[in-house]
Amino acid sequence: MMKPRFIIVGCITMVLMTLTIFKSLYAAEEYSLADLYKIALERAERIKLSEEDLYISERTKDKAVSVLFPRLSAFGNFTGYSEDKRGSTGALIQPDYSTSWGLRLDQSLSVSGREFDAFKISKDTIEKSKYDLYAVREEYLFGVSSGYYDVLRVKKAVDIAKANVERLTKYRDAAAIRVRVGEVTKTVLLRAEAELSGAQSELVRAENNLSFIKAVLARIVGLTGDYNLKEVSEGNQYPSDYKPDDALGLFKEAALSGRAEFKSLDIQKKIAGDQVKYTRGLYWPTLSIEGVYAGRDEDPATASLNKETIYAGIKLNFPFFEGGLRRAEVMEAMAKQRQADLIYEDMRKRINVEVENAYLDYMTQKGVLKSLEDRLAFARDNYSAISRQFEFGLANSIDVMDANTLLVTAERQLVDAVYNYKLSILRLERVTGRLLKRVTGKQAAVNSQDAKKSKRE
Repeated sequence: MMKPRFIIVGCITMVLMTLTIFKSLYAAEEYSLADLYKIALERAERIKLSEEDLYISERTKDKAVSVLFPRLSAFGNFTGYSEDKRGSTGALIQPDYSTSWGLRLDQSLSVSGREFDAFKISKDTIEKSKYDLYAVREEYLFGVSSGYYDVLRVKKAVDIAKANVERLTKYRDAAAIRVRVGEVTKTVLLRAEAELSGAQSELVRAENNLSFIKAVLARIVGLTGDYNLKEVSEGNQYPSDYKPDDALGLFKEAALSGRAEFKSLDIQKKIAGDQVKYTRGLYWPTLSIEGVYAGRDEDPATASLNKETIYAGIKLNFPFFEGGLRRAEVMEAMAKQRQADLIYEDMRKRINVEVENAYLDYMTQKGVLKSLEDRLAFARDNYSAISRQFEFGLANSIDVMDANTLLVTAERQLVDAVYNYKLSILRLERVTGRLLKRVTGKQAAVNSQDAKKSKRE
């Protein structure tokens, strides 16, 4: 018979194993920034909408191609009459019924070739949609980056708030001891309690803000359930392949040659010009060619019945007057062309401003980062020294509170500066049109390494 202690040990082991299994099942997923990029590109609704725009552009091209091919159609007709009728000579002039059928092959094209212009426009529209999709993906990835660093920033703020509560708790306990021995008045303890209460409230606000920011990021990326973020250090490398001493003009040149939005507008200008040419084709006549095979049957048959006919025809249609419709459409197309030129120039100026702003922000964050690191080190040393002085009665409560406030401020400012600096690198890559290329390049490298690893295994 099994001894009771072995039964107890077995039960405890089973409970521990069950808890371990449940913990592994319900543990929060952990994502890096690269993981969020990959998920967002697969699930984001905005990206899928842009992909559908590209699909629609491709189908528009199919419609433009279909116009260039002749149309083949079949027709049939049955007519029943109330009675047959005959003329004064007895010849049949109306049968009881008649049937007709046949095939028609016809093609209609403008003499100006505007159908070929429409086909060219459809091809350019596909290229424009590809650039638009690229821009949407890149902008969405930058939004994911902003949300990712916001979560990390607020998470650090929670850690700072917790550390602040711990420091003020120790200070409150030390003040209580000094009040009991009569070294300080009770107002010092009350001040410590008030500061601790304020720090606890700040911690609650920070935790609630973290929950909200995580929910926002989950909505952007398309995550479900609880999750955690892991921060993978990528180094503080300068964005893209530039060096810190490169001129601002190089970034502007890279943006004008690399931004998908600018390339899209360049194609839009070309489309607007072709659209004017396409619309002017309305002034030219339309040439129609047709070939028909027709069969006919009647009962009873009339003397003039032609049972089978094959014929071809050419038509030229030239509308001379349409109430000014063609002129209005041409003027409208020319106005849209001018709009495309203006939008293109406006985008050029806006890109230059965005690049300059991103570059200056990068240089600013890079410059303040070192000074804030030094400030935090000084603030920590200052708080440590003031705390020891307070324990020995060499500093008062106001000195401790000032030192603690300085430390908390320095910690928060450094956290903001660190993540602002990292985000400024991504912003500079975004405005120069290199963010998506870098992200997809890294993902392709990782996938290649994983494939090689699985192949070796």
